[in-house]
Amino acid sequence: MSETVFGGATERDAPLMDIQRAELPVRIGISSCLLGERVRYDGGHKRDDYLVDVVGRYVEWIPVCPEVEAGMGTPRETVQLTRLDGDIRMLTKNGVDHTDKVDWFARQRVQTLEQARLSGYILKSRSPSCGMGKVPVVQPEGAALRNGRGVFARRLMDTLPHLPVEEEQRLHNPRGRENFISRVFACYRWLQLADSGLTRQSLMSYHRAYKYLLMAHSQEGTRRLGRLLAKPERYATTGELADAYLDEFNRVMKRTPSRRNHTNVLQHMAGYVSDRLDARTRRELTRMIQKYHEELLPLIVPVVMLRHYVREFGITYLQDQTYLHPFPGELMLLNQL
Repeated sequence: MSETVFGGATERDAPLMDIQRAELPVRIGISSCLLGERVRYDGGHKRDDYLVDVVGRYVEWIPVCPEVEAGMGTPRETVQLTRLDGDIRMLTKNGVDHTDKVDWFARQRVQTLEQARLSGYILKSRSPSCGMGKVPVVQPEGAALRNGRGVFARRLMDTLPHLPVEEEQRLHNPRGRENFISRVFACYRWLQLADSGLTRQSLMSYHRAYKYLLMAHSQEGTRRLGRLLAKPERYATTGELADAYLDEFNRVMKRTPSRRNHTNVLQHMAGYVSDRLDARTRRELTRMIQKYHEELLPLIVPVVMLRHYVREFGITYLQDQTYLHPFPGELMLLNQL
């Protein structure tokens, strides 16, 4: 497992907690083959260099290979999802059915993963055990359909619906990668919040810190969350209020931010510093935001400018905004947007 390290000036002012001194590591479940473990049916692996060499510096991996850990061994016969009498089964080409064995393992393993308090999970795409979607399903008649979900993945996602889950293939896209990592660190911060005790006030603080990041995902979703917290009397307990908030929060965060929404957020935040800038500096900030909007600059440029002015002028409200510090800056995810 990788050592969990947090560093760099970009994260020292992160909202809600000091990530560097947090006791709870950022734990992410992952298909073992993606870490280079030789657990594939042919004794090989599918090592993902970006995940291992870059993301692995900031998280603690919890590797799982459902097929090996369920006792199928390595090497082994290949398996495929097959539709039989309206049910989806996991069979070898010779008809050996491993569905119940893998599903029983999945039930047990997901319970231990829940106790491990994961902040995310990365699955191997197209795998009959781990694929989260578009896994080929063989039919008795006709061409295979790409609409299946792996046996383990289904159990994982049904049991832990709030857990950010993604496939490694979709993480090769910069926007998908940034969205997933943002959700991972939001989940991590939520776990820290739960540890300190969920209250209406702490929920409000969490929401305030995430306001602009949520706006980048969906402005209407952000308003729905605000209305939800504004009427806590609708819920019998703080726990019910927190569950309702988390449901909607995750729904909003799953939406990939658009360039238009990012531009809107940058302009809103610039409004807090513009009256403290001289005319030349104010024009430069406006120009950098416009260049990002026109796809001439990456998002990191106006974000770094705003970070600088927020620190220089001590604007507390913006210092606490996760939008400026969504994850360790060394991941350089905003450089690619």
